[in-house]
Formats: sequence, C-alpha cells, structure tokens
Amino acid sequence: MSRIGKMPVELPSSVTVRLDGENVHIKGSKGELHHRMHSLVSANCENDILTISVKDESIEASALSGTTRSLLNNMVTGVSVGFEKKLNIVGVGYRAQVQGKKLNLSLGFSHPVVYEIPEGVQIETPSQTEIIVKGIDKQQVGQVAANIRAYREPEPYKGKGVRYSDEVIVKKEAKKA
Repeated sequence: MSRIGKMPVELPSSVTVRLDGENVHIKGSKGELHHRMHSLVSANCENDILTISVKDESIEASALSGTTRSLLNNMVTGVSVGFEKKLNIVGVGYRAQVQGKKLNLSLGFSHPVVYEIPEGVQIETPSQTEIIVKGIDKQQVGQVAANIRAYREPEPYKGKGVRYSDEVIVKKEAKKA
C-alpha cells in the first residue's frame, strides 16, 4: 500500500460519513459530496477515523489507495472548511464584476468577457481587481479559477493579465535597439 494510502483521515465532529459499498457520502456544515471508489479499494469508518484498504496487493491497487485517500481527505476538508482560490487582475482598465450568476471581465478586448458561474461555486469581487472563487469541491474550484485565468494569462513583459494571488511572474527584458 502507498504511504499516503496508509494514513487515516480524521473526521471533524461536524462531518458524517456514510458508506454504501463502493459509494461514499460525506456530509458537513457546508454541503454534501459523493464519491464512487474503484473496485480495488475499500473504506472503513470507525470512531471518527476513515481508513482506506486494498483488496489485493497489486501496484495499481496501491496507487489507487493513495489517490482515494487524498480525494476523501479533500472531500472532508471541503464540506467542513471549504476551498478558495484568489485571483488578481493586473493591467490598466482591466476589471471584474459579479452580476447575479455571471462574472463580467474587462480584459482589454474589444468586448467584455462574460463567464457563467457554475453551480456549486461562489465568486466574489471585493475590489475591481480581485476575484475570489469559493466552493466545497477542490477540483471544481481549481478548474473555475483556471478557466478565468485562461481568458488573459499574464504576459512576460509587463505582467498584465489574470494571475493567482501567490503566482510569481518572471518578467523578461525588452529588446534593445
């Protein structure tokens, strides 16, 4: 079994886990998530501790145990605390604004970019140059943030564009005549 797969997942008091064969239902204060496990791994929940075990000793089962443990740990964290990604917009005239279930982005194009906010994700704009993506599903929060960043990735000469708040842009020197 993998090193990560051997580690137990400790459940906070506000989180409940229900196991239905290969299906895992995790419910917390922020919401509920479901996961269907692979047939080579199984889960067991006792005394607020979730453990993963393999059904055979193959390399694939070992790899899947670590992956399953990480996914379940992220689900527990998501329903109890939640996930968030922060994006910053850099550039003159670049701004963002949430209107209902849409995010309006002005990113230097001839038209505004309108992004439909998917179900299960909340987007906030505390200022015109900050975007905060929140949700309980880590993969979905990361994907939404990546989709927003893809509209105008930071360019290497001036650093203009949409970037993660902790992202460092290494600027290039302009050509000399």
